Amino acid sequence: MLSLRLAIEEPLVDGTELVLRHRATGVERGVLLGTPGARASEATLAVSLAPLVLTAGRWDAYLRHDGKRMRLRSVDPGFSLDHLDAYALCRRTLAYRSYRTRNGFLALKIDDASPSAEVRAIWFREGRFEVTGLLAFTGLDDDDCRHEARLALHRRQSEDFMTRTSATVQGVRFHAAFSLVDVLAADPDGAGTWEPSLKVEGVPTTMKLGSRLDDIDGKRRRLHYPSARIDGVPIRPCYTADDELRIEVGG
Repeated sequence: MLSLRLAIEEPLVDGTELVLRHRATGVERGVLLGTPGARASEATLAVSLAPLVLTAGRWDAYLRHDGKRMRLRSVDPGFSLDHLDAYALCRRTLAYRSYRTRNGFLALKIDDASPSAEVRAIWFREGRFEVTGLLAFTGLDDDDCRHEARLALHRRQSEDFMTRTSATVQGVRFHAAFSLVDVLAADPDGAGTWEPSLKVEGVPTTMKLGSRLDDIDGKRRRLHYPSARIDGVPIRPCYTADDELRIEVGG
């Protein structure tokens, strides 16, 4: 549901549409708004997005009447960490998010959604790598129930190299730690990139670790973590262009 409060000089006339235009393809979806009635300085709207069959991508918002189209300006950044956490608790196939563009217009960002392990904190401590976070889009309840879980590391350059450790999952919160010595021992002769993933009881798919439910886009450029040295080999966490977590060894 997209909720809007519009500050307007004239009432919305009968036949006015809210139009969403896909930025990459130009495909448009519209919904008839009608008129709120008497002259007013504000109008409050609630539009169901599901019937519009929107696809993944970025959609710009317009008002259209008699063939004339006006792009909607926005003063609301459309962002709340608390609301995102609550939104992520439901099982979903698409994730919707409204935001204000750099030029001050309203837009929607829609992503394909599947169960994932949303990273909230990572650190090196006493020769270990530790990670905590939130399980998103799984449908699990945010309660005190514990679920069996395993964290795995796969070396991207070869599926033959892997290391696993147990993880703690309570409700939708997870914590896992693994020894950096074990990572080196799994592949002592080569540098490479390791991909962490989480398997949780009650979730049908293995979840990749990443960080998308926040206001930081492009983490690979913006977040730089210090490296730890184990037996002289540097080990450093980083993110991909798609905001998935990786562990870089050597190099």
